[in-house]
Amino acid sequence: MNGMACKNPAMVQASDFAFRGLHIPGNTSNALGSRVTPVAVTQIPGLNTLGISMVRIDYAPWGINSLHTHPRATEILTVIEGSLEVGFVTSNPENRHITKILKKGDVFIFPVGLIHYQRNIGYGNAVAIAALSSQNPGVITIANTIFGSKPDISTDLLAKAFQVDKSVVWQLQAKF
Repeated sequence: MNGMACKNPAMVQASDFAFRGLHIPGNTSNALGSRVTPVAVTQIPGLNTLGISMVRIDYAPWGINSLHTHPRATEILTVIEGSLEVGFVTSNPENRHITKILKKGDVFIFPVGLIHYQRNIGYGNAVAIAALSSQNPGVITIANTIFGSKPDISTDLLAKAFQVDKSVVWQLQAKF
């Protein structure tokens, strides 16, 4: 179950299967310099139970799509414009960093559940389109999750886990 109730078939309309606006650049005027525009079951109810979705990702120069994971989906990303450094980290115990530079037209896969990222390595804007293998892929942004949880995760616990002073944890929690 993906959390979305099926619509009464008698109430289905063409608009349940369409989305307008993916051609419109996202506003990248933020701390990360990126904007993700989702096209999932929330935007297109007709995706319910179909196991697919997509996103448009816009990047300002040197903008990033920060470390994150999709708990319910593999992602396949295609660069439409610009150049991106992309990467993911394999699971324990190897924790291998798999990374590649992509140019316009290149494709890269991020396996389900693995922490991954993208960074625009150019001086102009970059755009990517990604397809995901779930109508509701979920997203867990690592820094926001760890340092922005409510209530806070214990400073002692985070300091020990990251092997840093508590003051570093307090600074990070204040940012998120």
